[in-house]
Amino acid sequence: MGSIITLGTMQTAVELGLIYSLVALALFLSYSMLNVCDLSTDGCFTLGCAVGATVMLAGHPFLAIFAAMGAGAISGFITAQLQTRFGIESILAGIIVNTGLYTINIFAMGNRAQVSVNSVETVFTKMKALLDGTPLADYHKLIVGLLFVMAVAILLVLFLRTRLGLSVRATGDNVDMVRASSINPTRTITVGLCLANAITGMAGCLLTGLQKSCDINSNTGMVTIALASLIIGETLCRGKGGIGKRVVFVVIGSCLYRIIVGIAMRMNMPAVALKLVSAVIVAVAIAMPHMKQSVSNYRKNRAAMRITDEETEDVPC
Repeated sequence: MGSIITLGTMQTAVELGLIYSLVALALFLSYSMLNVCDLSTDGCFTLGCAVGATVMLAGHPFLAIFAAMGAGAISGFITAQLQTRFGIESILAGIIVNTGLYTINIFAMGNRAQVSVNSVETVFTKMKALLDGTPLADYHKLIVGLLFVMAVAILLVLFLRTRLGLSVRATGDNVDMVRASSINPTRTITVGLCLANAITGMAGCLLTGLQKSCDINSNTGMVTIALASLIIGETLCRGKGGIGKRVVFVVIGSCLYRIIVGIAMRMNMPAVALKLVSAVIVAVAIAMPHMKQSVSNYRKNRAAMRITDEETEDVPC
């Protein structure tokens, strides 16, 4: 076991887990809070990668973050308009936008399927230069990921506690009640999806800087991975606690997911089996709440049957 779980494996897994936790937080906002199944996340993630890589190549590593967020917000705006203005179901609207983004992403990458940023500065190389000569230099990627996740998590919690954030949460709970309360659900859905996709675009940009390349297929299964991380976090949290606690557990769930995948890769598992491992993790994560409820119901039924049997035995003939 010691040869499987090494410090390097854990560090790499947590670095990736922190980046992917941003997508999980975006899904937390759109899926858990707004109750919208946004399938445009896959394409939006690659959009953040593509726009971020293009701006990095122009020599602006920090501007790349904001450019990717802006591109993601535009993607979210289009998805929201298809739902609210044109009456398209959220799942279908996400599929339409995701399909269209494939071409947009190719254009953003200069009609190439892959772009390398190995020779330019990124936020990670900036942090490495800043920490050069210190014991923390080897953990510069971890520090960058942690800083961005902390900033997004804090801002997300603060937003969801504002009046607009409460309106977004109320829209996810009961859109008819929100409409009856003179709150425009079109506005809340648009704001929620724009913010969620902006966070997704940021995650894509950071992943490009971390891996020093952008691939048109880097988005494969992003919704599934984020959903698994979200459900793992919600399961650990047991649905209890405030928004802050739930956000923290979403990040923990993402890191745990990457650690499990990292361990599977260390077990000399063939690359073609990695998709199967991911599918099993996702299936277990999604089924876990139902399985726990089924076990709880079984125990309650057994206890009730035992009490009934004891009462029947005590009744005199």
